[in-house]
Amino acid sequence: MHARPVARAVAAVLAVGVTLSALAGGGDVLGGLVLRSEDERLGGLSAVEITEGGLGFAALSDRGFLFVGRITRDETGRVRALDIAEPEVLMARNGRRGPRGARDSEGLAITDDGELFISYEGDHRVTRRAGETILPVAPGWAGLEPNGSLEALAVDASGTLYTLPEVSRGPTIPVFRYTGGEWDDSGSIPRSGRFRPVGADFDDAGRFYLLERDFSLLFGFASRIRRFEVTQAGLTGGAVVWQSAYGTQPNLEGLSIWRDARGRLIASMVSDDNYSPFLPSILVEVVLE
Repeated sequence: MHARPVARAVAAVLAVGVTLSALAGGGDVLGGLVLRSEDERLGGLSAVEITEGGLGFAALSDRGFLFVGRITRDETGRVRALDIAEPEVLMARNGRRGPRGARDSEGLAITDDGELFISYEGDHRVTRRAGETILPVAPGWAGLEPNGSLEALAVDASGTLYTLPEVSRGPTIPVFRYTGGEWDDSGSIPRSGRFRPVGADFDDAGRFYLLERDFSLLFGFASRIRRFEVTQAGLTGGAVVWQSAYGTQPNLEGLSIWRDARGRLIASMVSDDNYSPFLPSILVEVVLE
C-alpha cells in the first residue's frame, strides 16, 4: 500500500518540541524537535541543510529518500513545526532502486544557487542532481570501507566540494576535494580520539565544520563539532566548538551551519534513528556564536 504523504502525517504531530533538558549538551542548545510520522520512510536521517535563513529544510535518509520542507519558528528562533513534502526517491547507479548498499545516501550539500550534491556509501560516489550526474571517482575511494565511506559532504562558496569517510586508518582522516572537474585526495586532518566524521558544512566566513560521533555501550552517543580554517596548506586548526556529554544526545549525523536574522551562527543537526521504534529522529539546533 502506498504510504501517505509525509507532509500531512508530520504536520499534525511536530508542534511539540524537545525540552532543553532532554538535549543537555551545553548551555548553548537553542532547541530541538522530534520528527514523527505515520510514513515509514521518514527515518534514518543522515544529512541536513537549513536554507532561507532558517525557514527551508532538506534532509537525507540513508535508505535513499530526499525530504524537503518548511520550518515554522517562534520569536526566539526556536523550531515549532516542520512541514515535509512527499520524499523524492533516490536511485542506484543503474537508475533503478537497487539494493540498499547501492543507494545508501549519507552526505548532502547545496550551493548558494541551489545546486544539490549527494554522497553515498557502499557504492562510493558523489552525484549532482541535475540529470543525476555521477562525478568522477577519486583514486583513494577504492580502499574505503563499504559501510564507512563518504559520510560527510560540504560545498564552499566557490562550489568546491569536500567529502570525508567515516572510517579510515591511521592518525589522519583523508579529505577529498573536488574542483576543476577532478578530485584532489592529498589533504587530511588529524584524528582526535575515537570520534568519527558524520557531517560537514561551511559557514559564511568560509570556515569548515566537522560533526563527529562516538558511541559507548555503557553511556550511549557523544557528539562534537570541530572548526577548521581553509588555507593553501589545506584544513588547519580543528578546535572543538561544541561537544555533548555521553548519553545526552541521540545519534546525531547531519550538520548544517547557517546564520539567523539575529546574526547568530547556528549548527543544525539531525539524528539517525536506524528506523527503530526505540530511537528518536530529532532536529537539534545549537548556537555556536
